[in-house]
Amino acid sequence: MTTPSSTTTAPARFLLLGDSHAGPIGRAAKAARIPFQGGPIGAGREFTDDFFEPREHDVVFRKAEAEEYYRAFLAELGVAGLGRLEVPLVCTFGLSAHFVATSENWRLYRRRDGGFAPGFLSGPLFDAIVLATVRDALAFYRHALGLGLRVLAVLPPQRVPEQSDPEVFMAAQEAVRSALDALGVEVVDLRARTTGPDGFQRPELCQADDSIHGNLAFGRLVLADLLARGL
Repeated sequence: MTTPSSTTTAPARFLLLGDSHAGPIGRAAKAARIPFQGGPIGAGREFTDDFFEPREHDVVFRKAEAEEYYRAFLAELGVAGLGRLEVPLVCTFGLSAHFVATSENWRLYRRRDGGFAPGFLSGPLFDAIVLATVRDALAFYRHALGLGLRVLAVLPPQRVPEQSDPEVFMAAQEAVRSALDALGVEVVDLRARTTGPDGFQRPELCQADDSIHGNLAFGRLVLADLLARGL
């Protein structure tokens, strides 16, 4: 996980909370001297189910490390809780589609020929399974919106590691995106600009030493989109 980073040379323009996919966004903002608070506070698999407790004007993260980072970010912003936030909230929670798409978890649903039944990946059973997997992430977004915040969610780099199923990755991502759209979350979707003809991340936007992350160039594209939205 990338160490959380922030910059406070001027009033912060957004709070960034997420998993390691938040790292390139934070690094891009820091390099561009765009003031923000936040960064990664845990691994992607930690932000799907049962990772926070809602409060009337706030949240409490169950993992001590995540809670410590979160409280430090709020302190830098000078607010006592999430509901007091006066800048947009940018998140990557629940969007680690490679985790949801772990091939072994979907073997049960494949036919004898190895494929899925026609319509399965766009059907109600698939959606129910995926949304159950990320239910607490969706609850977090719902709670943040209920506190009156402007909330943005950034789709991850389109990279699928060996242990994950590309078909499931793409379909799961769409299921989560649709759920976020229905909640009223602004989804930052740069796939038209960051992928090749095969639908996967272009090499020049990939972190060279791993199989799932985007690099600084990818982070800069995300940051440019956020700034274009007025952040």
